[in-house]
Amino acid sequence: MAKCEICSKDVHFGIKVSHSHRRSNKMWKANVKKVKINANGVVRTANVCTRCLRSNLVARA
Repeated sequence: MAKCEICSKDVHFGIKVSHSHRRSNKMWKANVKKVKINANGVVRTANVCTRCLRSNLVARA
């Protein structure tokens, strides 16, 4: 679901700690957008994280 098709960034798991130091499980999702990209001359839609979009790792169509 929240996985980048360029750099394979996906969800991370950890522990959320509250102010009173109660601990509970937490899941952080990657900021993934569905965009049209130009891959080898073919226009297709892909799930790409915003870091790959910002650093120009993909060519938007």
